[in-house]
Amino acid sequence: MSLHVIVGAGPVGTATARLLAERGDRVRVVTRRGTGPDHPAVERVAADAADPERLTAATEGAVALYNCANPAYHRWPTDWPPLAGALLTAAERTGAVLATVGNLYGYGPVHAPMTEQTPPASTGTKALVRNRMWADALAAHRAGRVRATEVRGSDYLGAGGLSLPMLMLPRVLAGQRVVLPVDWDAPHTWTYIPDVARTLVAAAADERAWGQPWHVPSDAAVSARELAVRAAALAGAPAPKLTRLPYPALWLGGLVNPFVRELRETAYQFARPYLMDSAAAQRTLGIAPTPLADALAATVAALR
Repeated sequence: MSLHVIVGAGPVGTATARLLAERGDRVRVVTRRGTGPDHPAVERVAADAADPERLTAATEGAVALYNCANPAYHRWPTDWPPLAGALLTAAERTGAVLATVGNLYGYGPVHAPMTEQTPPASTGTKALVRNRMWADALAAHRAGRVRATEVRGSDYLGAGGLSLPMLMLPRVLAGQRVVLPVDWDAPHTWTYIPDVARTLVAAAADERAWGQPWHVPSDAAVSARELAVRAAALAGAPAPKLTRLPYPALWLGGLVNPFVRELRETAYQFARPYLMDSAAAQRTLGIAPTPLADALAATVAALR
């Protein structure tokens, strides 16, 4: 059995740990508090992953090191650099493949479906942090110091986390009004959390995936309104009541709420079509996206 080390026990880290454990691998999950899924094949370790010595010790003997961490939104510029540096150090010292869960922020506003070749042109604070992380990992990969890859998804569908579906669907299922800064009718790509885990594990194990990013296979885009309507129908809930919050209200809310303040940078993602092309990963890694109907049904069942 191979050993795999996962930093982070959020929705993606947990899904990745379960996927590996259920196929018979040994899994070590590293978090500050020693949290993680309860499974006989999963070892939970309490450690600060930003400490390169501790993380290297935890990664010894592993075939892959998965970066599934996600610091608080408003702390990305402070918390990500030391954590990313420790991950690179641990991968270099142990020889484990470094597989990172990224996102689409680095591309910034675009007017066509995003591919892995879309320029990382965003100037936003959070986007610059993520772009620097990948640039550093890629430079280390090209220098022969590490083997690295990154998988990027759109907004997550699946229970857990702070994605738009998780802000919207619980209220929809409860028959409550949803007020968010969203163009409810703009087509949007949604990425199912188990598909992130499948892509991450596949990319870590496939030499063809190293040294480049990959978009997580995701089903055809639908609007947030359609997602809400279909979820309500699955749950037998009333028709969704959806209201668009004006941007000035979002800006004012950010004066008192750090999380809301950080949403200003990414508001464009929900103000226009937001489309991700994942054909490359589907071809190369042989992963088909979970049909949206199945992903939504599983999400609704978990929420209820």
